[in-house]
Amino acid sequence: MEWESILCPALMVLAVVLFALRRSLLRFITCASVIIAAGTVLAGLEAWQGILVFLGSYAALFLLALAFLAIICALVDLNKPQEHDSKFYRTVMDLYIEALISLVWVRLDARGLENIPKEGRFLVVCNHLFIADPGIVLHCFRHSQLAFLTKKENYQLPIIAKFQHKILCQPIDRENDRQALKSIIQCIRLLQNDEVSVCAFPEGYTSKDGLLHPFRSGVFKIAQKAKVPIVVCTIQNTRQIFKNLRKLRPTHVPFHLVKVYAPEELEGLTTTQIGDMVYETMISDLGENFRPQTH
Repeated sequence: MEWESILCPALMVLAVVLFALRRSLLRFITCASVIIAAGTVLAGLEAWQGILVFLGSYAALFLLALAFLAIICALVDLNKPQEHDSKFYRTVMDLYIEALISLVWVRLDARGLENIPKEGRFLVVCNHLFIADPGIVLHCFRHSQLAFLTKKENYQLPIIAKFQHKILCQPIDRENDRQALKSIIQCIRLLQNDEVSVCAFPEGYTSKDGLLHPFRSGVFKIAQKAKVPIVVCTIQNTRQIFKNLRKLRPTHVPFHLVKVYAPEELEGLTTTQIGDMVYETMISDLGENFRPQTH
């Protein structure tokens, strides 16, 4: 049909343009599926058959993306020391995180990211509500080479552990002060050697009630000893992601970069004083209703 000879090439061009404008895994799968389907229609298939080809291509490419993820994770040996940040694994991680954020229907409202330090390393601190928080933080700081100070239990997770290892995340034993100190010292070294920037959740645990609980001040020693800025962030509503997904609703997730404390602002302060200052900064953005009531 004449309309098909015009529409199909137009769809192909549109698919290529969309992917070029914003490279992402899901966009690539969609664009490739459109091109394949449009090509089959041009070759003589009916339009409804082209739709079936599109759906089949999308499913096949999606499964191929999962297979690729499984293969590259299988190649990672957690017992082999990782000395430098892997650009390849970080790029792959960024693509899949962006796809996952879209799949779980997160509507991210990121503010203040223009204040991310453009030069040098830094320590990011944020409140912690849900297992999705690190993915949101990594997505917002995807140009900053973040490595997390993460609970050692996360190194038992099949896929997450492999990517954590390749991007220099440091496991911390929250019940063993001596081992925790070793992890903090390693983070300081990573910053001083200009390997990565570091992110930590100073509460130590995910908040079970959504409130901002007292900090473990040891994480602030990282910035103090490495003499790097502290980037204070807040996140909200991630606890609702899977609840809303079950109801086929999107989730609005505010992520705010609230303040950047320069190293000179931390001079002469104890880690406890720094923790109190950062806590109040987070509360000023989250609101007093996030402060636990004391009795």
